[in-house]
Parts: sequence; structure tokens; C-alpha cells
Amino acid sequence: MKVAIIGGTGSQGLNLGKRFAIAGEEVIIGSRKEEKALTKVEETLELLKDYDNINMVGMCNEDAAKEGDLLILTVPLAAQKPTLQSIKEFVGDKIVLDATVPLETAIGGSPARFVDLMEGSAAERTAKILKKTDAKVISAFCNISNSLLENIPEPIDCDCLIAGNDNEAKKVAIELIEKIPGVDCIDCGKLEKARMIEKITPLLIGLNIKYKSHFGGIRITGIKKE
Repeated sequence: MKVAIIGGTGSQGLNLGKRFAIAGEEVIIGSRKEEKALTKVEETLELLKDYDNINMVGMCNEDAAKEGDLLILTVPLAAQKPTLQSIKEFVGDKIVLDATVPLETAIGGSPARFVDLMEGSAAERTAKILKKTDAKVISAFCNISNSLLENIPEPIDCDCLIAGNDNEAKKVAIELIEKIPGVDCIDCGKLEKARMIEKITPLLIGLNIKYKSHFGGIRITGIKKE
């Protein structure tokens, strides 16, 4: 599977890219500017030189959306709409994992506070923007910190809460996400559940700040997955 990370040159996108490349996936790092994507990929390949068979390339976001079998959106809230509009014609019926969280930083505020969106959640906003496509939008990765992703090769002590309306798409997403060592993926239900999932992020950020940590995460216990 070709995993295309849209807006993938930031820390979250690159660290997800590293994790999936190490797991054996073909990874495309997308950026608004192809040159930046190529530079970041070159740097990343150097960092991962001790791993065998790393397959990672850089492209502009539009080409990444064309080439990828599954797309992961990793951009700040302010860049969400313009980024999606730039790739909309290339999305088709692909699965789109949206990691966007509406944090108050988008308006110059605290990363430990949430901004309410008219659509209900960032993932629902993505679904609305892509409404005229057949994209299958899933909220994912909102509650896994960049520090945990970056701490390679250590396993990640955190669950990944997802939400989406297409059950088959969620099965594909779960299979991919659980290739990251230590991560259990929990299906929380319909896409509207992203409204609650996304609000966990500023809570975790606030806890990490309070307790001077970078590795705070969340585990759901007492549930037996089928």
C-alpha cells in the first residue's frame, strides 16, 4: 500500500512516515512545495539508514494525493481547508485519515484549549469539504503525541482512537495503524465521535505541560475487541 501523507513535512507527518516506512509500507511525503518534500525525505532517509528496505519519496501534495492508495492529512487547522481544496480533485474514493485537531493555537491561543467548529469536528469539516468525492474520511492519530511517534524504535504506549462512517475503510485503517509497535486501534463509531476524540488532544497536551512530560497518552481498558 502506498501511504501518502498530505502536509507531511511537519513533525507529525514525518514521524508517521518513519513509523510506516519501518513497518514496510511505501510512504509518500507530500508538501505544498515539492522541493521541501524532497529535502525532508533526503534528511529522513539519512536518519533511517540503518533500516533495510525503507521506501519513501517526496512529492507536492497534489501528486501525493494522486499516487497514494491511502491518504493521511497532517496539517494545522489553518491549513486544513486550503490543503484539502488543492487535492480534492485527486482524492476519488480513497481513505483519508484526518489527524487535524482544532486547537486554540489556530487563533493565537493555548495548545491546551479547544476551538469549537461549526461542523462539529475537524474530521467532519474534512468530510464536508470532500463531500462531492467518494472519499472515506476517518478521524485518526489525534491523541498520539509527536514525541511518542519520534521515539523510534521504542513501541508507543498509547491507543489510537478512530471514528468514521465506513466500516470496511476502518478495517483497512486499523490494520495499517496497528503496524506501529505498541499501538492498539480503537473504533469509537461514527465520524461524529470525532467531536469527543479531538477534545482529548488539548487535555493530553495540558497534562503533559502540567507534569513536565512529552509522552502522556491514553489507553482504553476493559474492552475486548472482536
